[in-house]
Amino acid sequence: MRALLTLTLTGLAATPALAADMAVTIEIPRLQVAEYHRPYVGVWVEGPDQSVAANLAVLYDVKKADREGEKWLKDMRQWWRRVGRDLTLPADGISGPTKAPGEHRLEYTVGKDPLGELAPGEYTLVVEAAREVGGRELMRIPFTWPAKAPATLTAEGSEELGRIALDLTP
Repeated sequence: MRALLTLTLTGLAATPALAADMAVTIEIPRLQVAEYHRPYVGVWVEGPDQSVAANLAVLYDVKKADREGEKWLKDMRQWWRRVGRDLTLPADGISGPTKAPGEHRLEYTVGKDPLGELAPGEYTLVVEAAREVGGRELMRIPFTWPAKAPATLTAEGSEELGRIALDLTP
């Protein structure tokens, strides 16, 4: 009985790692500037025609009084044009607070919001960051969906973003 319980618990512990079909790791670099504000970050998937296939995340100051945090979302110019201006905020399942410097992992499962079902094809993961009293940076990682084998694709930022990793699981 004890061996069965151990096996069951081991299996449960391993399940969350296998459940993610797509994971995005975003590194927010620590900047040495006089006035630091955490960046706003938008994450989405584009099709070959640059249409939005999935709006995955928007990280901003969701708790500011009178929705003041939404004021700076327009600084993520590409995200704002593609998705933001038509979105009612906070958006269920994609809105979240800004992140401190460090690595942050976002996981998505096929068939569940916000990833949903992606048709087989060529896509681009887009990550855009903008900071109040700071800069703006946009990074793209092209990928083929669905992945035929586990893959990690990366891009390296230069200012507002550090390393971005896209982990694909078939």
